Amino acid sequence: MHHANHFYGHAHVLAKYAGLGPGQPPSIWGYLQHGWNILDGFAYNTAFVAGMPKFVWSDTVRRRGWSMGLRNYVVMGAAWLYLLELHPELAKPATDAAGTIFYPFHGWEGQNVLGDHAEIVASIKDHETGPITVCLYWNEYGNEAIRRVYTEAGFRVITHGYRGLNWRNTDADFLLKQLQELRRHRRVASNRLSSAVLYGASIGLQPGVYGDPMLLENEHPSFGGQARIKRLWPEMNQPYVPLELARQFTDAELGVEHVAGPAEIRDMFRWNSTKVAS
Repeated sequence: MHHANHFYGHAHVLAKYAGLGPGQPPSIWGYLQHGWNILDGFAYNTAFVAGMPKFVWSDTVRRRGWSMGLRNYVVMGAAWLYLLELHPELAKPATDAAGTIFYPFHGWEGQNVLGDHAEIVASIKDHETGPITVCLYWNEYGNEAIRRVYTEAGFRVITHGYRGLNWRNTDADFLLKQLQELRRHRRVASNRLSSAVLYGASIGLQPGVYGDPMLLENEHPSFGGQARIKRLWPEMNQPYVPLELARQFTDAELGVEHVAGPAEIRDMFRWNSTKVAS
């Protein structure tokens, strides 16, 4: 299994959905898209093994990949959609849901984000009312100086956990924690259009994208940067995105119409030899 298949507990979610027993999920025969992606569905320079399938969220990703000469795509929808199937008890907002959860753009082990978090605080105060939760990625959450910028502004500061790397320390409940937190809020926002914004909008939170988008250290130009995102989806890059418009976008990008059944997942991932939980 490619180690990125484990990110955010995606393989764990899909194994549970497929009816497999608890514990470490079996290897997925192929490459699994792990986040909203504006190119071929995967990180730049992913070393694909010839002939192995590429499991992606949407047909838009598949078409872009084909235009680049890549093949063996299977469109199956985002792991997030399978999580929603597993947790019908979280189909509605919490009775005390209020305020906004904001996701600042983040870095990862190999690249830091360059920008001023104080500017993000100012933007949030300009656009939001009610209680504010700021969810930092583990990379930034571990930086006390960054956390302090938000806590001193009076915001609640959390993290959903560690996504994992090289099959180690994956928080298998990462997505579930995210769903639970989103259900505590009425609005989701970020300084960049991202997976978190799509996830929130997909369950009815009113989305917004605003503020300094920050820079990703040594970002590869093949993705086109923030300018490309704003050029392609200007309607999604505004402080208050109409929910109906946002749902059309998220349904397409998350691949709602492509969600597979448990038996189909077992077949696609070559899990048919694995015992199904009774």
